[in-house]
Amino acid sequence: MRFRPYAWMPRPLTWLARVITVLVVLGLLLAGAGVWSVRASFPQLSGELAVKGLKGKVTVYRDKNGIPHIYADSPEDLFLAQGYVHAQDRFFEMDFRRHVTAGRLSEMFGAATLTEDKVIRTMGWRKVAEKELPMLTEQTRRYLDAYAGGVNAWMAENDGFAGRSLEYVLLKVTSPGYEPEPWTPVDSLAWLKAMAWDLRSNLSDEIGRALAASMLPRERVEQLWPGYPYATHQPIVTRGSVTERGFQQDEEPSADPREVDTRALTRAAEAIHAVPALMGDRAGGSGIGSNSWVVSGRHTTTGKPLLANDPHLSASVPAVWYQAGLHCRTRSAECPFDVTGFTFSGVPGVIIGHNEKIAWGFTNLGPDVADLYLERIKDDSYLFMGSWKPLTTRTETISVAGGDAVRLRIRETMHGPVISDVMKDARDTLPGSAAIFDEEADAVALKWTALEPGRSADAIFAMNTAQDWQQFRAAASRFEVPAQNLVYADTDGNIGYQAPGRIPVRTRGDGTWPVPGWTGEYAWQSAIPFDELPSVYNPPEGYIATANNAVIDPSRYPHMLTEDWAYGYRSQRIVDRLRETLKDGGKVDAAAMGALQQDTANGFAAFLVPKLTDIEVAGPAGDALALLRSWDHSQGAGSAPAAYFNAVWRHLLVETFNDDLPEGARPTGGDRWFEVVRVMLDKPDDPFWDDRGTSWKETRDDMLRRAMAAAYDELSARLGPDVRSWRWGDLHSLRLTHQTLGTSGIAPVEWLFNRGPFPVSGNDDAVNAAGWNVQEDYTVNWLPSMRMVVDLADPDRSQWINLTGASGHAFHDNYWDQAPLWASGGTVPMRAREESVRKAAVHTLTLRP
Repeated sequence: MRFRPYAWMPRPLTWLARVITVLVVLGLLLAGAGVWSVRASFPQLSGELAVKGLKGKVTVYRDKNGIPHIYADSPEDLFLAQGYVHAQDRFFEMDFRRHVTAGRLSEMFGAATLTEDKVIRTMGWRKVAEKELPMLTEQTRRYLDAYAGGVNAWMAENDGFAGRSLEYVLLKVTSPGYEPEPWTPVDSLAWLKAMAWDLRSNLSDEIGRALAASMLPRERVEQLWPGYPYATHQPIVTRGSVTERGFQQDEEPSADPREVDTRALTRAAEAIHAVPALMGDRAGGSGIGSNSWVVSGRHTTTGKPLLANDPHLSASVPAVWYQAGLHCRTRSAECPFDVTGFTFSGVPGVIIGHNEKIAWGFTNLGPDVADLYLERIKDDSYLFMGSWKPLTTRTETISVAGGDAVRLRIRETMHGPVISDVMKDARDTLPGSAAIFDEEADAVALKWTALEPGRSADAIFAMNTAQDWQQFRAAASRFEVPAQNLVYADTDGNIGYQAPGRIPVRTRGDGTWPVPGWTGEYAWQSAIPFDELPSVYNPPEGYIATANNAVIDPSRYPHMLTEDWAYGYRSQRIVDRLRETLKDGGKVDAAAMGALQQDTANGFAAFLVPKLTDIEVAGPAGDALALLRSWDHSQGAGSAPAAYFNAVWRHLLVETFNDDLPEGARPTGGDRWFEVVRVMLDKPDDPFWDDRGTSWKETRDDMLRRAMAAAYDELSARLGPDVRSWRWGDLHSLRLTHQTLGTSGIAPVEWLFNRGPFPVSGNDDAVNAAGWNVQEDYTVNWLPSMRMVVDLADPDRSQWINLTGASGHAFHDNYWDQAPLWASGGTVPMRAREESVRKAAVHTLTLRP
């Protein structure tokens, strides 16, 4: 007798059960297919693999965090293996990045990314990279070729869509015909343009000024951009000047710059996104920066220098950085690499890190290297010094997945590409700019140093192999864009700072406002000679700190670097804590350097809290105000006072300035607004305190009271009425969002790739900087993208942490394994010696010819 399942059920239920069974079976099959799709792209980490192009064997050790250390006998094999390993872990990210820089995102994602493609095509990032390749040294080109060969060897071995990354499985739905192309050296070079754009200094500020000027007279716009407070926040370089021999350090210590009168050159404006976010939303560009500092051996417990660095970039998964070690088995002139640090997937070499002799770190120098030129255009000509000159034009075709190709006509003047053709924000500045110059402009052109071919790729390999200060400076002289603050330390006990970069010398103007292009008065004459850029070596105080603050007091320096610095709240906190630790012969160790990276003090609270607590507030809101009376200004994730103070600050900015400014120029955060409000706190009747939307005149105390009430109402609704139970981290949290599919709007897809949320300490201008947009909420959108402390006494005692993990494969063990440790302030060992690398290895892979 044959068994008939469900025979005991009534017929309708029998059919229902059969449907459920089918669905369960299908679910199991889909689950199995899903598991296969997820795991199919996981790389082989142990054993042996044959790799086309290798000349000798290469060994790849990985620790439990998946961080690779690569050992080879020649530079070509070393960089070929780096390309192979990058592709193993991060090929989709690399593929995405090269489509960003070529203006070809729409080939992958359809019409949704056409705006980004049009902007990038107009600026011509890839065309510039193509011009750079032949300018590089023959050695650099060999390394780029070797790296590309490694990527392509991996691609040839993993030619199925599921074998490359889970993202390609999903792309088959929206772009079924898409197939990645072979990697080229230009793909690597072009990514440096994206980073230069992300760190492009004050271009957005120029647009913000013009937007603000459309609603306010110029003197009120300038009030929104105070001069740098040199009297209270010292610059990076405190001594030295330009002489006939270049920039020369003073022989004797100069006066403490905190005792010098403030040089306040008033400027104005708010930064807005000039183009759609390509590397992630960075709070409108306000306040973003980085920290680095170095302490000489005479102030450390080991007698050797310590170097700390934590660049601030937007958050994504995978993180922008990739940790790695690149080692020649026998170091020699033919194979000189023994370097460990942070790399970019898609680019050979190490960007930030240390070798066996030196260590270095970056923060954004932020010089003014981009100008907006207002142009008068008629037909295909533009006006220049009384005559009409022909525009340079070209037409490019943008392929669009699932749609028709789009033809884009690109126009250029002598100043650069006409970005107002594709950038709405740039076009919107025209009314304000026309008012400034009393002329009618038709378009906006962009002049930017990164649109001129350069040799920054040469600098990467030169830094990786530098053995002393002279060699390091020679490498820095090739680092043209993006211009960075470079801090340095070596095993001989020396420390230093160097400002590199191609920084223009202008005939007229200071780069803070858009300028008329038709007059010929605002041309760039030249670039500041490298030998005249600020530098310091073994300063008497024994430490150097940079945090995007002013590099040098302009009374000491003849060249204009920029007027748009960060305002020094982070840098001065670092300097003050170092001074406190070192007074009376105190010493610094690596743990103290790491603890300083976690400092959460709010530098503006000392100014605002006394004004708030002077105001009488009754009822439950008074309990919230009471939190601030005994607050130490720290902003841990568990702090109730930090939650209330930051909510007050958010509402104070919104209530005070939104009525006076157009949407693109309103405050989003950053320490510029600390300075604006600090000055206004002593002016109770300043016009900005008045709400233009009411029939009466508000004063400072009215707006403070309004902000406190709004903050209490918001937090009590979100976090409950018990003010003591409020937690800053419940508001100020980080969600790691996949750089492409993480905002798809499809919940299951976002679940696959996104991680978090994590409560986060600090704020946008604490040393532990985690930025948020006051116009939106408290969600973290930029942060320390990594942290590193290098101990020159013993590199194996160095520590580091990445925001996410080594792998770009969702559900891999190393996809986001470092994120919880990052959020709690932890680090992992930054091993460099082969013995310790081998001992910590949990996977060993041999690559052979």
